[in-house]
Amino acid sequence: MNRKVTSLLLLLATLASACTISYRFNGASIDYTTTKTIQIDNFPIRSAYVWAPMQSIFQNRITEVFMNQTKLQQVKKNGDLQIAGEIVAFDQFNKGISSNGYSSQVQLKMTVNVRFVNNKKHDEDFERQFTATTEYDATQQLNAVQEELVTQMTKDIVDQIFNATVANW
Repeated sequence: MNRKVTSLLLLLATLASACTISYRFNGASIDYTTTKTIQIDNFPIRSAYVWAPMQSIFQNRITEVFMNQTKLQQVKKNGDLQIAGEIVAFDQFNKGISSNGYSSQVQLKMTVNVRFVNNKKHDEDFERQFTATTEYDATQQLNAVQEELVTQMTKDIVDQIFNATVANW
């Protein structure tokens, strides 16, 4: 009896050590055997309203996310995956009106046009726009909150792009 229990435990231990379970928390579903490189082009600002640091904030974030959350090597040209586009809109709108008739809330909206090419699976290619919005109190000057809000919207848009391109959600 003791021998059977020992044999059973030994068998279970062998099976458990032979099996590996792999979890990924970054959401990327990339076949690294065929897809090894990514090309991320510059995203110029093409909107009517331009805040110059917005381009570098966006560019740094998108590059950083793909570098930190995938094993893809970033290349300047001929990438297995290619991401290009432009920041096409950066606008602000009155969102709320106070009892005295003045704006109380302002909505800031950022839109980025993205062209994605998967040179390993062209059926996944697309061109589409990604948008993020945020609000701020109208008593604040835009230039006082702009960097924080653009950083927040950029994070949202880059997450959307990441999910649409390599997470297949």
